[in-house]
Amino acid sequence: MQFRHPEGDEAKHRFPWMELARATGSETICGNEIRLQFEGPVTFSAWLDSIRSAERFVYFENYLVRDDPVGREFRSALIEKAREGVPVYVLYDWMGCWATPRNFWKPLREAGVQVTAFNPPRVALGNPFGALQRDHRKLVVVDGKVAHLGGLCVGHEWAGTESEAPWRDTGVEIRGPAAHAAAVAFEAVWAHVSEPVSLAAHLEPPVEADGTPVWLIEGEPGRTRVYRTLHLVASKARRSIWITDAYFVAPKSISEALASAAQHGVDVRILVPAHNNWPIVGSMSRGGYRYLLESGVRIFEWQGPMMHAKTSVVDGVWSRIGSSNLNSASLLGNWELDVGVLDEGMGRQLEGLFLADLASSVEIVLPGGPVIGGRTVSTALGMSTEPLDPEDPLPVRLERNIRRIGSSPGRLTMASVVRASEILGDALAGDRMLGREDRTVLGTLSIAVLVLALLAALAPTAVGYVLAALAGWIGVTTGVRAYVQSHRARTQERAALRNTIESGKEEP
Repeated sequence: MQFRHPEGDEAKHRFPWMELARATGSETICGNEIRLQFEGPVTFSAWLDSIRSAERFVYFENYLVRDDPVGREFRSALIEKAREGVPVYVLYDWMGCWATPRNFWKPLREAGVQVTAFNPPRVALGNPFGALQRDHRKLVVVDGKVAHLGGLCVGHEWAGTESEAPWRDTGVEIRGPAAHAAAVAFEAVWAHVSEPVSLAAHLEPPVEADGTPVWLIEGEPGRTRVYRTLHLVASKARRSIWITDAYFVAPKSISEALASAAQHGVDVRILVPAHNNWPIVGSMSRGGYRYLLESGVRIFEWQGPMMHAKTSVVDGVWSRIGSSNLNSASLLGNWELDVGVLDEGMGRQLEGLFLADLASSVEIVLPGGPVIGGRTVSTALGMSTEPLDPEDPLPVRLERNIRRIGSSPGRLTMASVVRASEILGDALAGDRMLGREDRTVLGTLSIAVLVLALLAALAPTAVGYVLAALAGWIGVTTGVRAYVQSHRARTQERAALRNTIESGKEEP
């Protein structure tokens, strides 16, 4: 389906292409056919169909690939293509696939598939900070003509089972020049961890035509492209900002941008999972609710097994779909891949999907207090059981089998650390009164610090040895890295100087 290009529309003037290109770090890519994907089994079927149609190459990149029926079906499809003589490249993240046995990849390699793990432990030993940088992308590119990207990993969680409903996630299928750009983006990450490959780089990209403008947002460590883009579109919003995010632990500046928009009359809504597969991240996310709610932002918790989508839609015309979560680890530390789309057709579809998800959600409110800006505020969080606004259109109705799941053991993430550090800083600086959720985080942090202090008092030598070993490891690896990079820089400078001198001698 080809969506209408908003040429000449008022929305295009509010979202100028040059500004979007600067924020996203991507050139404007026109002439694309975009299709929204939001059901795991249907999405996986589309991925497999694309792989089986490959003639030139297959690029497959994913943070998590399970050794289960879903993962094995993809493995079989990739093996079949490799045996037909089609080059197949598979890039997976070692940390994401830590539970996937090593022998899962063996049949792929035996069939001639090029398989590489991103940042395995041996890399972390030489670069301790690099261990925090993960390849969180989800991408399938075939022949540089069709690309699938979004938030879906490869496993039974996204396909569902007889006893469990699938996780809710969102992706897109792209046909056109942006698919070629996605293939080049894959090659850039592959070159970061293995020998360079340039099958797409040597192909002529499809000819651009009038059509849907797309920006391919390539998240890289140290880059803040989604971060900058969200700030830009939030400042342009006039009607609405609707965000769906799986691990929403937003940096303070993003929270302030959303709060400011809400205070100026923009309908800001955030949809997060009620049952997060990382419970500690869910707790950290709730720690940031109060400030947003008091600013007029509406927050909803989806009641299904897990809401894993990462999307945003602004004024029904600008959309972002991809792998980036709105937390510091994702925005600043990971390799991510998102697509920005300026199109009313896609915007309406994404808004319809958002409203359909709200039908399976509860709204978080601050009851019992005065009404400010049309919202009730108080000192205790609660959940609204009132029906949704009857004037809200609901063009898409999704039928789901809603099931609650029990909590699994919490796991510490960089986003959790960032949230805890912000709360600690606010408490020490006396910036604001801490709410109940913040007090819980601060109390947990204080207990952890007290336990560490007790261990140091009872066994100072052992604690000292551990700290010394950690400091020594970081010092040695960073020192070696500094030396190697310094030596490399000097070598490059000498080579450049030599080339300059030689080129000067060759001039008549």
